[in-house]
Amino acid sequence: MIPHPFPWCNGAYLTRLRTPELPVYDKYSGTLLASVPQSTSAEHDQFIHAALTGMQHLAQIDVQARADIFLKVADKLSAQKEFYASLIVAEAGKPLQLARVEVDRCVATLKAGAREVMWPQEEVIPIDFGRGSGKRAFTARFPAGPVLAFSPFNFPLNLALHKVVPALAAGCSIVLKAPPQSPLSMLSLAALFAEAGLPPGALNVTVCSNEVALQLLMDERFAVFSFTGSDQVGWMLKSKAGKKRCILELGGNAAAIVDETSDLADAARQIAYSAFMYAGQVCISTQRIYVVEEVADAFRDLLLSETAKIRSGNPAEDYTLNGPLISAEALRRIEQHLAEAIRGGAQVLSGSRALQFEANLYAPTLLTNTTPEMSVNRDEVFGPVATLEVCRNAAHAIELAGNSRYGLQCGYFSQHLGRIKSAFNHLRTGSLIVNAAPGFRMDHMPYGGLGDSGIGLEGIRYAMQEMTETRLLVF
Repeated sequence: MIPHPFPWCNGAYLTRLRTPELPVYDKYSGTLLASVPQSTSAEHDQFIHAALTGMQHLAQIDVQARADIFLKVADKLSAQKEFYASLIVAEAGKPLQLARVEVDRCVATLKAGAREVMWPQEEVIPIDFGRGSGKRAFTARFPAGPVLAFSPFNFPLNLALHKVVPALAAGCSIVLKAPPQSPLSMLSLAALFAEAGLPPGALNVTVCSNEVALQLLMDERFAVFSFTGSDQVGWMLKSKAGKKRCILELGGNAAAIVDETSDLADAARQIAYSAFMYAGQVCISTQRIYVVEEVADAFRDLLLSETAKIRSGNPAEDYTLNGPLISAEALRRIEQHLAEAIRGGAQVLSGSRALQFEANLYAPTLLTNTTPEMSVNRDEVFGPVATLEVCRNAAHAIELAGNSRYGLQCGYFSQHLGRIKSAFNHLRTGSLIVNAAPGFRMDHMPYGGLGDSGIGLEGIRYAMQEMTETRLLVF
């Protein structure tokens, strides 16, 4: 099933590596999918050299050639959609219906890259007055240099492409460290870029230990570091990155607000889906729900009804929405969060139990009577757990939603324009999503958080700006 379980460097698989192997397991059945040789310190300079020569190769092809490469990869990926979806199901435990959506989003990401690489990056600056009389000025963007990127397990293809595509579009080569839990999808996809005509060294994909990853991070020859993962790890890595420009997408504990003017049934449907799909292992999964007192009972009943409809089980089955957690450690972490909340007086409305310990499958769980200090509200749970709390009014709900060290996305269900404006003005969050759950995302839109949710923006055009440097010419 797995054609290329090897690191990819300088346009070829490193098939002769005899290094400690990383076992990759099916997250539901536990069967071994592949053993991937890990890059060691001995290959450090090999990847760096490949990236440096890759920069030179990229400089020799124009933007039309880059756009054509993205479109060719998109076509190849579309033709192999079921293979890649099945691979994502197996190695990441993502339900099949969601894995198919991820592949579709990968195609959209590649096509967005093809559009954005053709978009003018120059800007004319008006200076023909005063001391600048008779002069002209314009800015141009230049690739900052090789990019080092660490991608997460939960979107093993699309979030990797959110680093790869803007880097290549901007003219930067990239070394991508694939996630140890789910590296196979991106290792396989690397060959499609070569088949599409990408120069050797422009894209390199490694699997390595944390120690080797830190060595790569501390190498000054990388100009940009892009990371998606937990806030604790992200900020620690930034402290080791030296002078590199850092793009950190660090997740959050996304809130959804429901007021009395909203369509309660639609809000309940969207929020249940957002909270429990893929076992809540999405950084913008709905985790905290605030409903105004006037409609609290009606909304709670609707939400419980929608939660009961969530299908849990084998991610390879068409109707499964809540599949396995990524590991036994993740399941234990969920149980610790819930035990703390229940000891503190939280009430269980649904779930709060393992369905299959051997498959790390946990029931969709809804709590109430929680407090802001509990870890189920304070931290990123990253599991099928959400809290539901009643608020006096919309202003109170906005206040509670904003009581977080994170600030990635927030959903607000309302038909009241004034309240929406107030929420937008007062919530310190990267995005406010109206009449949709906070998990809404399109791959070309700007995406990034505030506070502990990170720095910098993803979304192809915006990530390209992060990976380039602006220079000014006056003449």
